[in-house]
Amino acid sequence: MTRPAPSRLAALCAALAFLACLGLAPRGLAQDLDFRAPGSPADANVPSVMRDLAVRLLPVYQESDPDRYLANLSALQMAAGDYAAADMSRQSLRERRRRADSGRPIGRGAIFDLYAHAKALQAQDNVPFAEAFTKAYHERVGHLSDHDAYAVERWLEAPAQAAEQSFQRLLDEQRPKDIIDPAEAVKLLWAYLAYDAYRAFGPLIAPLDAEDEARRFEESEVLVKVPNRPAIAATVIRPRSATTALPALLELGLDASRNYAEESAAHGYVGIAAHLVTGRGDPPFVPYQHDTEEARAIIAWIIKQSWSDGRVGMFGEGYSGFTPWAAAARPPKALRAIATFAPSAPGIDAPMSGNIFHNSAYRWSLRVTNTRPDLDASFEDDAPWQALNEQWYKSGRPFRDLGRIHGQPDAIFQRWLNHPSYDRFWQTMIPFGEKFAHLDIPVLSMTGYFCESEPAALYYFSEHLRANPQADHTLLIGPYDDDAMQHGAAPELHGYEVDPAALIDLRELRYQWFDHALKAAALPPQLSERVNYEVMGANEWRHAASLAALSAAPQKFYLDAAGSGERHRLTRRRSAKPGSVRQIVSFTDRSDAGWLPPADLISKSLVTHYAVIFASEPLAKPLEVSGLLAGHLDFTVNRMDVDLNIVMYEQLADGDYVRLFNPAYELRLSYARDRVHRHLLKAGERQQLAFEVERMTSRLIQANSRIVVAVRVAKRPDREINYGTGGDVSEESIADGKVPLRIRWYNDSYIELPVRAK
Repeated sequence: MTRPAPSRLAALCAALAFLACLGLAPRGLAQDLDFRAPGSPADANVPSVMRDLAVRLLPVYQESDPDRYLANLSALQMAAGDYAAADMSRQSLRERRRRADSGRPIGRGAIFDLYAHAKALQAQDNVPFAEAFTKAYHERVGHLSDHDAYAVERWLEAPAQAAEQSFQRLLDEQRPKDIIDPAEAVKLLWAYLAYDAYRAFGPLIAPLDAEDEARRFEESEVLVKVPNRPAIAATVIRPRSATTALPALLELGLDASRNYAEESAAHGYVGIAAHLVTGRGDPPFVPYQHDTEEARAIIAWIIKQSWSDGRVGMFGEGYSGFTPWAAAARPPKALRAIATFAPSAPGIDAPMSGNIFHNSAYRWSLRVTNTRPDLDASFEDDAPWQALNEQWYKSGRPFRDLGRIHGQPDAIFQRWLNHPSYDRFWQTMIPFGEKFAHLDIPVLSMTGYFCESEPAALYYFSEHLRANPQADHTLLIGPYDDDAMQHGAAPELHGYEVDPAALIDLRELRYQWFDHALKAAALPPQLSERVNYEVMGANEWRHAASLAALSAAPQKFYLDAAGSGERHRLTRRRSAKPGSVRQIVSFTDRSDAGWLPPADLISKSLVTHYAVIFASEPLAKPLEVSGLLAGHLDFTVNRMDVDLNIVMYEQLADGDYVRLFNPAYELRLSYARDRVHRHLLKAGERQQLAFEVERMTSRLIQANSRIVVAVRVAKRPDREINYGTGGDVSEESIADGKVPLRIRWYNDSYIELPVRAK
């Protein structure tokens, strides 16, 4: 059976969360210990050094919390080599938690329960570790429920490199010191144990898991017929323990690279992973345009099967997060619930965002329609595609020529470029207008402040509620990016330390919600309201009835011309003195062909790059910003259109800049009023334009921090360039940009922050 493959980063994050869960910092320990850290986990003396540290710490270890005491005691005992004692400590811990956690999913501590027991058996029976671990696996995993066994197997399959990297990082932090704090010693010992355990049992896991899965689940591969389309390949996985028909959970995606069918079966559903691209013939696959019919055909097939109780839930991420909404454009009666993570919305966030097309859309269209396996690897290598972007950018040729420059024109990409507005071409792919009003099934949308696809999730949520204020649609949003949505919340995200409160199991939460929607289970507390959001910096989840309810007291901050260079004032009071900020951009300068926005969420300085910066004075007291940023622009420009990026930061008292959302909000001003109809600007005339950023954020901005807003003209090698002629942007070229772009931002311009009232 194919599991979703964890990414390297996701595996590392899982290991860190793993240690954070198990190696809780002890309190009230004795004085520091002498300690010199080895150079790397591979050093031959690591086992003896760590054993010595554990032996010295054991007699003085103290902790008032019984669970914390037993967990950390077992770690010290394992590191000291006393596995029999560690096995007994973990048994005592399990008995305590069994009473407290009755009915809850198994915890990650099960990994060390298994490892300690295997090592104890190895010493007791004097057998090789492989034999002892196999016996321990059968004893401990064999009796677990399908749900708990799947969780344990998923954790066991994490790459050993993740634990090694975590251990190496802690060794590096400790190496300059001659002593170690006892709390840091416990943390280091947990990292060592994770490294030692995964290195020991890693090679043994695959056959053991495969054997256990075959005993628990029944798997079949089918081809589902679709009228006037090629048959769709699907994997169906059912729990062998089921005695009655079950609801089905369907993921309709592009290919078999992700398969959550087994995970769904482990949670008591029939899991179905259907693949739109795999094994397709004529007519060729066309993304977005036929998924409504294909989803309906698969659902119709599902409810005819003997194992189906006639109810289907759909879920997914990215493209497979779009297909449930494609089905919702004409929802079959059997479709009873939708849950998506960071979904895609054609015409909203792909192949364009803010009505600005992305170069990556060309690469993606070629990849998903590719029928030559020998070319697959070429789509994974970023270097040639970055080179193509730079080649196009330097050439100054129209955006439509991207395929010609590459030597492979693409009809699908050209078709997309023919529809820069959110017109009927895009509207028919998902619900639009009144179709949202008739969607009366439960919906769960999950996204993050740092997801590229956040605008899509917010579009689905907002439009559904706009059309039907009583819609059963729940939003969960926090400090996550697209990778976290798929693989799990990470303690560290591009340099930003995520609040512990946000480190929840997002995938498990999805199944808890499905249990509520399809099995009448209680609603998880994290989803207690329609809008559920984590306040960055406050380490707290909050809940609201609507996005509008988040900000009962929005505050205006004016873009004041006072300042120098590219940095100006962001002020609560509009200046009585007329003034403006002048911005000039050369479209013919291509010396920046290698420039892309930095990925880090925390930086020491700001790279302006065609941006003007507005910064407030230090705040006198904390300010919670939660919701959608809005604004009012008062300006003159010498063009009929302009593309902008808007970024917002908290500048900490130490000078560091923390992004409040990422990527930047992209906005073509001619579509600011209406994404369906284009309203050109009035070149040379002073004019006003209101906008709302389609990215939500929530952060408690600290006292003495500054609020910083960057307004950047979008001119970069991986995006369509708007030269402002008022014509088809994809056909404009550098010849249309001989005269520099000139903008004046007047003092009446302002940003409206969604401030939560106290």
